[in-house]
Amino acid sequence: MNAGYVSIDRRKLLTRGSAMAAALSLARVPARAADIDVVVVGAGAAGIAAAQALKAAGRGVVVLEARSRTGGRAFTDASLGPAYDAGAMYIHWAERNPWVAIARELGIETAPESGGGGFRAFADGRPMAAADRARRRDAFRQIDRRLETLDIGARDMSIAELLGDLGPEMAPIATSGLLLSIGEESSRISARDYQRLWSGDDLVVPSGYGNLVARSGAGLDLRLNEPVDAIDWGGSAVAVTTRSGTLRAKACIVTVPVGVLKAEAIRFSPALPAATRDALDGLHMGALTKIALKVEGDRFGISPGASLLESGKPEGLINFDMYPDGKDIVIGYCGGDFARQLSQAGPDEARAHATELLAKMIGGDFRKTVKAAAFPAWWTDPFARGSYSVCAPGHDAAREALALPIGGRLLIAGEATAGGGAMTVGGATLAGRAAAAALMRLKA
Repeated sequence: MNAGYVSIDRRKLLTRGSAMAAALSLARVPARAADIDVVVVGAGAAGIAAAQALKAAGRGVVVLEARSRTGGRAFTDASLGPAYDAGAMYIHWAERNPWVAIARELGIETAPESGGGGFRAFADGRPMAAADRARRRDAFRQIDRRLETLDIGARDMSIAELLGDLGPEMAPIATSGLLLSIGEESSRISARDYQRLWSGDDLVVPSGYGNLVARSGAGLDLRLNEPVDAIDWGGSAVAVTTRSGTLRAKACIVTVPVGVLKAEAIRFSPALPAATRDALDGLHMGALTKIALKVEGDRFGISPGASLLESGKPEGLINFDMYPDGKDIVIGYCGGDFARQLSQAGPDEARAHATELLAKMIGGDFRKTVKAAAFPAWWTDPFARGSYSVCAPGHDAAREALALPIGGRLLIAGEATAGGGAMTVGGATLAGRAAAAALMRLKA
């Protein structure tokens, strides 16, 4: 889900009232046998994968999804007419990513990313000097160099600390690329976790990665518009409560994003164990964000797929993918605290910022071509609360700890528990399958 403007290796690269209502609902439901073998919470890639594995093994499984659609943070948005992936975009490390085979089985095309239409760098909307561009390119490479040569086995550190001796001018430049790949400030990224992320070739899905993930869930018992308020796992069955009532199961797999768990949008009873809470404390959500502009008319001589990067200041860094695949659309990518601020400001402010910056880059007439905007800001989305999980410095064991079974009947799974596959749809799928396998071993 990175912007692709520069090669960055991914390895190196409810409120009180609703909680009270849930508690009362649980109290009113008499004890009885389970209604179903397993409830899966969340119909993103991990939830779909877990449910498919359980169904294939003969288990009865229901998937509860808060949204009115499936796919989670893999979402192909067609609200502007031209479709684009508002969330996950790339099938990363395609050599072993399960989505290559899934797409083939469904007859859906995958392809290498197109070569693009050139790259131009800007500072405050003005073309950047060649010497500054070269200096930035060299700074970007420092992360890979340091991770290859510095021993972080004895002590984890942040990426910012890893590059601290580059100085106050070059270090922010060196780490700014992470804003478009990880979606987070370098001081909050574990170098050890970043180092172990898997690498490989990337593929794209011309018809939309989000569409592919949504289609893959066909045939499952998927129940939409059912946000889960509470999960009681303390009895002989797991009671999962939504606004429609309470469903009892022998076990439950929770695949909602880390941001939702940390916001305590789901009330667990008993409370999650200390080890699970500690794991959640070591993880947080990045804020990789896209804003899409529907444009018509003059393209100002810009080739489809060209990248225009505003990188004058790391705190305002944004990359624009111009007219991808020839579509009448421009997609801006940003991350970290700048993306959080833009998300909180709202869609009108995001549209105005992107439009005015592009008008500086291209010319004032660009404003006339902008007809509409889409801004699916994951950071302020209550069912995501961020783009994907980031491991904090010193907490590189958090992903594995979060995946450990709870009480023999409850598991948490998703991209956050995917180890080297974290932050990807492929990793979420592998994590969902692993959780289903672990649950079947527990319940064999």
